[in-house]
Amino acid sequence: MIYADNAATTKMSDAAIQVMTDCMKETYGNPSSLYSIGQKAKEVLEEAREDVAKVIGAEFPREIIFTSGGSEADNQALRTAAEIGKKNGKMHIISTAFEHHAILHTLKRLEKEGFEVTLLDVHENGLVTPEEVAAAIREDTCLVTIMFANNEIGTIQPIREIGAVCREKKVLFHTDAVQAVGHIPVNVKEDNIDMLSASAHKFHGPKGTGFLYIKKGIPVTNLIEGGAQERGRRAGTENVPGIAATAAALKDAVENLERNSSLTKAKRDRLIAGLKEIPHSAINGDEVTRLPGNVNFCFEGIEGESLLLLLDDKGIQASSGSACTSGSLDPSHVLLAIGRVHDVAHGSLRLTINEETSDEDIEYIIKSVKEVVEYLRSFSPIWRDLVAGKKEFIL
Repeated sequence: MIYADNAATTKMSDAAIQVMTDCMKETYGNPSSLYSIGQKAKEVLEEAREDVAKVIGAEFPREIIFTSGGSEADNQALRTAAEIGKKNGKMHIISTAFEHHAILHTLKRLEKEGFEVTLLDVHENGLVTPEEVAAAIREDTCLVTIMFANNEIGTIQPIREIGAVCREKKVLFHTDAVQAVGHIPVNVKEDNIDMLSASAHKFHGPKGTGFLYIKKGIPVTNLIEGGAQERGRRAGTENVPGIAATAAALKDAVENLERNSSLTKAKRDRLIAGLKEIPHSAINGDEVTRLPGNVNFCFEGIEGESLLLLLDDKGIQASSGSACTSGSLDPSHVLLAIGRVHDVAHGSLRLTINEETSDEDIEYIIKSVKEVVEYLRSFSPIWRDLVAGKKEFIL
């Protein structure tokens, strides 16, 4: 089997598994308890908080709030900014049209509560510019939220420059960095970030654990009320084994980031070159300014679902987009946002590899995708019409 869907989830690292199992066996106390095993769990919790803060360049460990994952962190960040904005009479939020649904759906909810949302258009290369963000900011803007790297097409935004614009305009800046943390350099201080969301299972940590960075001085709005955990900002007994494993996975990923990124980029570029050989295909998003392991293509004249099923038969695990919308029959909102028409967007394939993907795996993927695309086109009425000239090729 070749696993090529690391954007959906990653295999836990040995370091994370070891720390998690040790913690479940030895440090199983409640960190809010006063007796020794509880205090030992609290030590593990706070060590993890310090490690995460250090890795992402946060100034203080208390700027890290542990959550159940990226979606919760996104929701809390947007709710926090909205509450601050409401108190100050600022009810305008800026985002982009191809954000993760954790952002877009929360923005829809905020619109119903009276907020005005501006979704910036995304260029064909999958990027927005700092100038476009600056032009959209108004006197009543309370938040700009733009993802660090897109979960489907992998394009990396000019976050540092966008953050600088927000600092200059005195507007809070949040980034959904779920796909970025652990894969590309991220430093909240240098990148001018006020709030950042991350999820452990995207960088070889456990599922169900993530964190939200909130810069000191920003009053946090709680999503979950109850006990005084996380300095009163997120109630509920902390998942100490998951949090400890998150910190271990993140440290391991960042320590090996340069090496892993270099290895993965070389394989990514070979995969892109191979898939480009398929007639009437196109890469989605900028070819260079993208995550090291992300390859996203559209193939004209086929359906993505059939492509995935046949690749699965060949032992290749891939996707057509976000795992969070895999049950939807609609084409990807990300691909539509960059200008792909419905018929083409339906024929998309996302392959997300990592440093463990071998050169032999890459060649097998290229060979298999070519075979499957040719096979599907051989009995596709749409492809037949395109070849016969009854319809015009788009790609």
